Amino acid sequence: MASVLPLADLKIQARPASWLNSIIKGDCVAALEALPDQSVDAIFADPPYNLQLGGTLHRPDHSVVDAVDDEWDQFASFEVYDAFTRAWLLACRRVLKPNGTIWVIGSYHNIFRVGATLQDLNFWILNDIVWRKTNPMPNFKGRRFQNAHETMIWASRDPKAKGYTFNYDALKASNDDVQMRSDWLFPICSGAERLKGEDGKKVHPTQKPEALLARVIMASTKPGDVVLDPFFGSGTTGAVAKRLGRNFVGIEREQEYIDAATARIAAVEPLGKAELTVMTGKKAEPRVAFNTLIESGLVKPGQVLTDAKRRYSAIIRADGTVASGGDAGSIHRLGAKVQGLDACNGWTFWHFDDGQSLRPIDDLRAVIRSDLAKLD
Repeated sequence: MASVLPLADLKIQARPASWLNSIIKGDCVAALEALPDQSVDAIFADPPYNLQLGGTLHRPDHSVVDAVDDEWDQFASFEVYDAFTRAWLLACRRVLKPNGTIWVIGSYHNIFRVGATLQDLNFWILNDIVWRKTNPMPNFKGRRFQNAHETMIWASRDPKAKGYTFNYDALKASNDDVQMRSDWLFPICSGAERLKGEDGKKVHPTQKPEALLARVIMASTKPGDVVLDPFFGSGTTGAVAKRLGRNFVGIEREQEYIDAATARIAAVEPLGKAELTVMTGKKAEPRVAFNTLIESGLVKPGQVLTDAKRRYSAIIRADGTVASGGDAGSIHRLGAKVQGLDACNGWTFWHFDDGQSLRPIDDLRAVIRSDLAKLD
C-alpha cells in the first residue's frame, strides 16, 4: 500500500528511504526540492497540457463533453506555462541519476514547448514516441483533423549520459523479433480500468492506460529501480510500477486523486521474480577478458587450444595471448590469422579438451559471468 506523506512532514535526511513507494502531497516543485540529489532512476511526467479551452464543448446532439477544464490545467499565458515547465524540469534534473531517463507526455498544446525547454536545460532527446489511440475522441466541430495521438519525449539527463537503461532485446523479442518502433498503438483508458467515483463520473480526466505505462517502465527500467511521477494523478505509474517490481514515488496536490491512487495501488499484486526477469543480449553481459580465464585457473599457460575440427592449434601464453607457429596475438586476431580471414570471434572458434569432448572457451567465459552475477 502506498503511504501518503504531507510535504511538511517529509524528513528526507533523517529517513532516506521514507519517500519510497509513497505519495507526497504538495506542489510538485516544492516536493521535488525535498528529495535527495540523484535519487531516482526514471521519471514519467504527465504535466498539465494547458489546453486553452475557450468555453463549453458540445457534441452534435448538444450534450456537454466532459473535457479537461480543471483549475490545475489553466495558465494565464504561455510565458507562465513556460516558467512552470522550466521549474519542474530543473527540479527533476536534480533528482535524476546521471544514467537515468525522463519521459514526458503531452499533446500539440504543450509538447513542443516542453521539448524546447528540455533542450534548453541540456537534456538529450533520445526518441519521440507517438502514442496512436485506437479509440480517440472525435472532433465534434468538424473544423480540424481528429486528434488521434499524443507524443512522448524520452530523454537522458545530458548529452554525454551513458549506461542508461534500454531493454532492447526484451522489447525486440516481445515484438516478434522485430525492433520496437517509435509509434505505439494503444486504446485510451476506458472500461473497467477507468476509475470512477460514486457519481459515475471519471475520477481523473486524463488517466493514462496501464499498457502505455507498462511499456515505458519495461523499456527503460530494471526491477528494483525507482520511478518518479511528479504529476501522480490517479496513480497509474505507481500501480504499474508496483506490479512490475519497481519502486515508485508520486507527487500530487489534490486529495481526491491521492485517495483514489492509494486505494488503487493497495489492490495491486506484484509479479514474481521469474515473471520479472528481463531478457538481455550479449551487449548487456559483463565483459570478460581472456586473461581472466588464466587468472582464475580455468585454463593454464602451455595448454593447447584447437578449432572444433582440430585443423588449427594454438598454445596459451602466460601474458594472455595465444601463439601458433610464428604468429601470436589475441584469441580473435590469431583465430582470424590462421584461417586467412579479416575477423574472428575467438571465444567460439577456439576449443579446449575437457577430457571427454571439445568445448568452446566461451563455456569458460560463461562460468566467470555466472560467478560475477552471484556477487550482484
